[in-house]
Amino acid sequence: MSQTQVRRRAALSNELAQKIVDAAKEAATGLGIPSSVAVVDESGHLNAFGRMDGAGLLTVEIAQDKAYTAAGFGLPTDQWHDFIKDDAPLAAGAPTGIRRLIVFGGGLPITVDGEIVGGVGVSGGHWSDDVKIAKAAVAAFEAAVAA
Repeated sequence: MSQTQVRRRAALSNELAQKIVDAAKEAATGLGIPSSVAVVDESGHLNAFGRMDGAGLLTVEIAQDKAYTAAGFGLPTDQWHDFIKDDAPLAAGAPTGIRRLIVFGGGLPITVDGEIVGGVGVSGGHWSDDVKIAKAAVAAFEAAVAA
């Protein structure tokens, strides 16, 4: 089999994915926002998850969908609104037609050397707070990879 027929992908280890979840939970605790945190692999499959005490039931699914959206498109979820708002067909069809698409903040892609290796999604507060928590999680990932 030639190299052109098989593509190798970088992947997050379970240990590193759990560190990302832990970093997000620590950031959420610092903000006083009980949250759910999901980390998915490059294919959108759940790798690690944590739900803090007091996080709402719906945060479980929303966090996973934010991570899925971020990994699936390589775009932070908070950029989707601006991406689709001036395109009537896309604005009408994307949120209802693309399963699991989230168009508000809290989901970030996780990349290594420009390659998507996963996504993190946070849900628990206002989406702007979820973004702050997700950024703290990605920063912890970047520090771990750099070490």
